[in-house]
Amino acid sequence: QVQLVESGRGLVQAGGSLRLSCAASGRTISRYVMGWFRQAPEKEREFVAAISWSSGTTSYLDSVKGRFTISRDNTKNTVYLQMNNLKPEDTAVYYCAARQFGVPSTLPSDYNYWGQGTQVTVSS
Repeated sequence: QVQLVESGRGLVQAGGSLRLSCAASGRTISRYVMGWFRQAPEKEREFVAAISWSSGTTSYLDSVKGRFTISRDNTKNTVYLQMNNLKPEDTAVYYCAARQFGVPSTLPSDYNYWGQGTQVTVSS
């Protein structure tokens, strides 16, 4: 079992930055694909970014490309999401997820473990 805990929640103004962290425990995630998803009120959960176990491959939602960066530190069993130039439409609960096998995926159903989520609110 892998437990994931997100941190870095916050309220920022449009144009601001936040860094989310996802700390894993229970197992090393060094061979897991890691992803970030988000869910706004009354909307479905959507893919934001994913990274392969070696950090060699990353994938992003089109609307966050150039603004968000996913990274990982396998020595710390932690994944990060650096969010710059935030917009009000980025407001959502952000979830960290781990996929035990395969390649980075945009589908929530491909991920085996999930964190509880952390709130990000961007004011205009």
